[in-house]
Amino acid sequence: MYNSLVELTKHPVFHYFAEISNIPRGSANEKGISDYLVRFARERNLEVIQDEAFNVIIKKAATSGYENVPTVIIQGHMDMVCEKNKGNSHDFDKDPLQLRIVGEMLYATDTTLGADNGIAVAYSLALLDSSDIPHPSLEILITTEEETTMRGAHAVDPVHLEGKFLINIDSEEDRKLLVSSAGGVIVTQKIPIVWDNSPENAVTYYLSICGLQGGHSGISIDKGRGNAIKLLGRVLYDLSNDFPYFIHEIKGGVKVNAIPREAEVIIQLHPDIVEEFFIKIEAWNRMLKNELQTSDPNISIRLERIDTTVGKVFSKTTKEKAIAALMLIPNGVQSRSMEVEGLVESSTNLGVVNTYDTVIKYESETRSSIKSLKDSIINQAQIIAGMLGGDLSTDSDYPEWPYRPESKLRNVFEEAYKEKYGTDIEIIAVHAGIECGILVDKIPDLDAISIGPDIFYVHTPNEHLSIPSTIQNWEYFLYTLKKMKNFHW
Repeated sequence: MYNSLVELTKHPVFHYFAEISNIPRGSANEKGISDYLVRFARERNLEVIQDEAFNVIIKKAATSGYENVPTVIIQGHMDMVCEKNKGNSHDFDKDPLQLRIVGEMLYATDTTLGADNGIAVAYSLALLDSSDIPHPSLEILITTEEETTMRGAHAVDPVHLEGKFLINIDSEEDRKLLVSSAGGVIVTQKIPIVWDNSPENAVTYYLSICGLQGGHSGISIDKGRGNAIKLLGRVLYDLSNDFPYFIHEIKGGVKVNAIPREAEVIIQLHPDIVEEFFIKIEAWNRMLKNELQTSDPNISIRLERIDTTVGKVFSKTTKEKAIAALMLIPNGVQSRSMEVEGLVESSTNLGVVNTYDTVIKYESETRSSIKSLKDSIINQAQIIAGMLGGDLSTDSDYPEWPYRPESKLRNVFEEAYKEKYGTDIEIIAVHAGIECGILVDKIPDLDAISIGPDIFYVHTPNEHLSIPSTIQNWEYFLYTLKKMKNFHW
């Protein structure tokens, strides 16, 4: 096994993964990585197209003997979720990721790794750079802003693509063939703020919930992990029944598609209730540690005195509405599939809350493999916003990717796996957003599947990539490309 990055990066996939890890590529900050891909293609005399959304398409002719095999589109996205541990000074706009090996896993240091979906970029570059890998005519499509708006996939002009078979490399489970995914939409609710002057003689405290695991808001939504924002709502509601405290600011979460690991509020208290307030917080600490002892054993509620001058606080009505929204906005699994055991059918994740001058903004990502259920969750959120005197808007709506009963591409991947490993590959659907849904909508009769190596704790600073799985999945991918020559298309 590889014990050093020097040894690991001798493998072509990890060589290119390390290269792109030096280039900042958070969502909406992709020009650098997009330009890198264009230079890569031109240096190898490959046809390349870069569109206004910074999507990149690179084309490579078939190797000898594969000229009559249908063109294959290989697709992934270049952006990554930028999450880091609190106190980390890493600047995602300019700093390279600090890769490290722990056992058989590849991590970044206190930040997300970006294997979601840097691994697709690395596979593609390793394939394009090769001179001895047999393959049909290739169209490599690397999109932008998948982790936020899916703007890149929406902007793809199908006139640039002739392939009717799409291999997406954005799955996170090796030895499984992904054939369907959920659609989704970002739902934003805004509650207006009426401000009052801060009370006289009050002291200011910082109340925070931290230490949760978080995770991908689709794949990990059924793991029972705590949502720091929703938990903060519970604590604030309970405290409001016993103490006349005042709120200056509520905020929590970083990305709408990540289960929030931290949430915080700046409050003011009269000095004579501080001791009892601390006792109540400690009671909540014990209670939540008991509730989440399996999923989030390191959860912690902290109350810290701060010297910040606070000149204004929420009015009593605004405070009540702000807490009500935290309590009422739907979150978590909403329904499960009756056809596929264990598959989440619809869910919603309250991922971000922030306080601005005039409004408190609550952002959720709602997912469903059935459009009518997605619409029902949005309607529920709309009613809640209206009852609280706020408003609701939606953005970044993307379609579900329906299962295709007859799929030649799925068949060739199944046959290749059976030949190579002597057993059947598992066919799965996933409760997450995959660009296949958008591309299948754009390109008539597009036949798509998705593969990928084992990646754990995506969208968190604990994200890590299995090195053996990456190598095995790469070899399976190449074996299937090779087999396409003799497949009956």
